[in-house]
Amino acid sequence: MKSAIFWFAPGGYEAAMSVLSSRLSLVFSCIGHSYSHLFAPIFYVVALTLEGELGLTHGEVITLIVAGNVLFGFGAPLAGWLGDRWSATGMMALFFMGCGGGMVMTGFAGSPFMIGVWLAVTGLFASIYHPVGFAWLIRNAVNRGTALGINGVFGGIGPAVAALSAGVLTETFGWRSAFIVPGAVMIATGLVFLLLIIRGLIVENKTPLRSDPPVSGRDRVNAFVVLMITMLCTGLIYQSTQAALPKMFDVRLQDMVNSGVMGVSAMVAVIYLTAGAMQVVAGRLADRYPLKTVYLIAFFLQAPILFLVALSSGTFLFIAALAMVTANVGALPAENSLVARFAPSHWHGLAFGLKFIFAFGISGLGARLEGVLYDQTGGFFWLFTILASIAVVGATVGWLLPGERKEEKPASVPAE
Repeated sequence: MKSAIFWFAPGGYEAAMSVLSSRLSLVFSCIGHSYSHLFAPIFYVVALTLEGELGLTHGEVITLIVAGNVLFGFGAPLAGWLGDRWSATGMMALFFMGCGGGMVMTGFAGSPFMIGVWLAVTGLFASIYHPVGFAWLIRNAVNRGTALGINGVFGGIGPAVAALSAGVLTETFGWRSAFIVPGAVMIATGLVFLLLIIRGLIVENKTPLRSDPPVSGRDRVNAFVVLMITMLCTGLIYQSTQAALPKMFDVRLQDMVNSGVMGVSAMVAVIYLTAGAMQVVAGRLADRYPLKTVYLIAFFLQAPILFLVALSSGTFLFIAALAMVTANVGALPAENSLVARFAPSHWHGLAFGLKFIFAFGISGLGARLEGVLYDQTGGFFWLFTILASIAVVGATVGWLLPGERKEEKPASVPAE
């Protein structure tokens, strides 16, 4: 065993085991990112079936996930603090087991109320990933933008697989299987993860592989205030569009999705998979160019694209929706790098937890906004017009982010 592990790194068995642990941490961080984005997209596809089965309007069905979306964000600071103070690996094990268990129980729920309760439980456990998983990833990465971009691909794979699997399972076995099957897979992953911890192949790493130049207290405060607003804007756009896409495709693209739920889920899956893959490019840009510049460009692109979606139908709607989601998630590697840049390294978990109060907690109401506006207007024009205005606010406020001084940029970044 030892002789095989020596291939991983120079410096003896202990150094090799450290590298192996780091690589396994990156693998499970990426897997966890996909899993954290399963429950909401699954629900939005299943909602098309639940409307008839439960006898509720679209807005009333969407209300069932609001508590889960809010807890997805508001549970993050405590999870991040526990990851910093107690154990990142321990919190990740709780994430896999708790989130998987919540999804299984959602599938067995017998009433709309219990569906909402178990979605809330799932959202609470899912809230562990982003503050803990991102801080864990950053501690084990040198080129952060690239690592976050690759990790973001898996964040895109999650909604894509969720939408597609929800369509297939709902059409084949009924809506309950759309939650039970992926929930069981998550629990199995958690058991494998626990086994690797027990075997000592994944160990806790509290020291980042890359250290940042010092940042003034004034820049930290300014960045935090600005990012609170811009992250809320990004989150509101993400949550609202994720809730809207399945219903919008079902209404506006009937000729293209004549196969029903399956056709809608396939189109949503293509959008999130493609947009997620583009995060690799966004991550490399975040490593190569000033973070503020990359972040602002993503915001400036979103406003006109969102307005185009408000007016579009047919094939052009699909293309515009793809560009919209790509621009929105393309901001994330730069955004997460900015959080890591301006937060002290020993508080990264808590910092990401505070981020997701805005990115997922408060912005989780975006799903409710989508449902209410659709029930009141019967369409999506005003939703996407409002979201375009929110993107303008984010771009405007983003100008106030502290600039990156040339002397703060590392002269060279070692290879991963």
